[in-house]
Amino acid sequence: MIIPDSTLKITHEYIKKAVSEGNTVIDATMGNGHDTLFLANLVGETGKVFAFDIQNQALENTAALLEKEGVRERAVLINDGHHNIEKYVDNHVNAVMFNLGYLPGGDHSIATKFETTVKAIEQSMKLLSPGGLISIGVYYGGDSGFEEKNALMEWIKTIDYKSYTVLVLDYVNRPNCPPIAVMIEKK
Repeated sequence: MIIPDSTLKITHEYIKKAVSEGNTVIDATMGNGHDTLFLANLVGETGKVFAFDIQNQALENTAALLEKEGVRERAVLINDGHHNIEKYVDNHVNAVMFNLGYLPGGDHSIATKFETTVKAIEQSMKLLSPGGLISIGVYYGGDSGFEEKNALMEWIKTIDYKSYTVLVLDYVNRPNCPPIAVMIEKK
C-alpha cells in the first residue's frame, strides 16, 4: 500500500524523517502514551521526550507503558496543559506531535480546545529547529471536536509560508469524520 491507511501512520512516517537519535521532541497530547513511546524509541538513549497531559490517568498509563518497554528514563511526563510548553522546554526540538480530541477510552467532556491548542502550536513553532516538524492528528466527530477542527483549519492558512510549509492530508472519501493529518515544517 502506497498511501498509509490511517492518520497515525501518516504522522509517524513524517515524524520518522524529522527525528534522529539524541534529539529532543515533544508529545503535546500524551493520551495513553503510544506516541510518547514512539518518540522515545526514535530519540534513543541520548534523546529526550517531553510529554504533556492534564489528566492523571494519561500520566499513569504512559508511565506504565514506558516502564514496560524499558524506556521510561527517556521521557519527562508533565501533568500540565500543552499551552504551557515554554514553561518546561527551552531548547530547540526536532518534532512535536499533537493528537487533538479526547483521551481514548476517557471522558469526552475533557478534550483539547482551539484556544489552548493554538497557543501550544505557536510555542512549538518557536521551539522548532530548521527542518523540524509539527504533526497534528485532528480527531473530531460524534460528540466533539468540530469547533476546534474548523478554527484550526482556518488558522493554519495564516501561517507565514516564507518560514513554514503546511500540508493537510485528509481522507475525503471516507465516512464518519475521518481524522485529518496536518504537518507544519520549519524552513
